[in-house]
Amino acid sequence: MMKQFIFLILLLPTMVFSQTIAKVIGITDGDTITVLLEGNIQKKLRLAEVDCPESGQPFGKNAKQFTSDQVFGKQISFVETDTDRYGRTIAKVYYDKEKYLSAEIIKAGLGWWYHYFSKDRSLGDLQEEAKLEKLGLWQDKYTVSPWEYRKMQREKVN
Repeated sequence: MMKQFIFLILLLPTMVFSQTIAKVIGITDGDTITVLLEGNIQKKLRLAEVDCPESGQPFGKNAKQFTSDQVFGKQISFVETDTDRYGRTIAKVYYDKEKYLSAEIIKAGLGWWYHYFSKDRSLGDLQEEAKLEKLGLWQDKYTVSPWEYRKMQREKVN
């Protein structure tokens, strides 16, 4: 018991200090937001563990609107997890007393669990529930994942 307590005390500062507080000032699409950091520094964040429909896809605008309704103009906290090939920071974004934005998008049926880059099986469960309830993009039985859509777009060009 004492070892667990000491471990928690040692871990607590890294849990608290690894989160960054920011204000959401822009929504690029369902899974990309722009935040304003201390010192008026803007930073683009790509949401971790979720992939939303592209703007040209069905439900792309819905996903963007949902993300906007959830976080635009709000204070959020985020934890950086990686950087993508476009140089964007990949981050887990939390708002409204620790709601996890990626999970909320998946739960609403407006994004896919990005299982290539996530091991959080609970997000897969949320996706299955949204599918069963035919929420959002799951209303369309011919829905195409964003990664398949992007691949098809690249093949058109070549």
